[in-house]
Amino acid sequence: MSDGRPSRHVRRLIRTLQQPSCRSRTSGRSKHDIAFVDADIALHAAVVAAAHNPAEGDAETAAEVLRAELGTRSGSRRRGAGSLVRRRVRNRRRAVAVEPPGACARRERARNRHGSRVRRIMVPDHGIPIGEGSVMKIGIIGAGNIGGNLTRRLTAIGHDVFVANSRGPQTLSALAEETGATPVPVEEAARGAEVVVVTVPLKAVPNLPKGFLDGAAENVAVIDTGNYYPGRDGRIDAILDDGLTESRWTAQQIGHTVIKAFNGTFAQDIVDRPRPAGDPDRLALPVAGDDEAAKRVVRALIDDLGFDTVDSGSLDDSWRQQPGTPVYGLREGVDGIVKGLAEASPERTGDFKG
Repeated sequence: MSDGRPSRHVRRLIRTLQQPSCRSRTSGRSKHDIAFVDADIALHAAVVAAAHNPAEGDAETAAEVLRAELGTRSGSRRRGAGSLVRRRVRNRRRAVAVEPPGACARRERARNRHGSRVRRIMVPDHGIPIGEGSVMKIGIIGAGNIGGNLTRRLTAIGHDVFVANSRGPQTLSALAEETGATPVPVEEAARGAEVVVVTVPLKAVPNLPKGFLDGAAENVAVIDTGNYYPGRDGRIDAILDDGLTESRWTAQQIGHTVIKAFNGTFAQDIVDRPRPAGDPDRLALPVAGDDEAAKRVVRALIDDLGFDTVDSGSLDDSWRQQPGTPVYGLREGVDGIVKGLAEASPERTGDFKG
């Protein structure tokens, strides 16, 4: 606890909050600008910083001083401040938002084009350790409900997202403007990517460009969010007659093993229902795959997105989370997902039988 006066660390944060919004800096650990989009986020940063530096001041002192300095005594949000947190680097104890070099200049160009008045407050990371995880390049192929909302959330937590669809990057300008993701042709979405998300209808999978994963990072983790709907995708004999799981079929089509995830998740939940670890309302997602290393990467990413995970086995076991099973669309925590997986039957039912 402190003696009631703001710590040196907090005073330095306060001074920085008064700086012009696009002043860039380079810390000893990161060549990123650290940007807090509104007063609430800046306040959170100072509170967390104080909490992790108890010898220099306590969180409540930081909160009170910042409320006064930022004019937010009532707790209301600063009007006109953007709601998008760009380039967020997270660990289990705190989160700070960061922007890559040049982001300020790009934002100024966008302001000139679109008349935006969004103000971002630049705050250096004095005394706040950079997280163990790193910003990843992530390619997303498909910009429908799931692909669009994954783009929104993955950019919000700090990843470098390249998004593509079948109609071309010119059709993704609104999503790019909203999120900061980079729209690209499908052939370029996986270039250098450590994670690639394939979120297209199953009938479209064979039409993906050949070798679209060739330029991906070594040991890339490929997430398959797809489901087989016979009424939409037509008859696929390997699935209906030979008993191949949907994701095993997808893996064969693209020539690369996949991790099945998000296939039974409501798209809106991706943006509306993230919860911190340990929250009793945190939802869990089943995750299946053969590549254990890739599965760990995907499960860690889902954890960062605000959801728990349950390992549902290999791709041959992934029928347990296909459409028509108890976990498909199930909004439950870990225990509920484990129970649903155990109760699943490999028999396709209803409209999913074909």
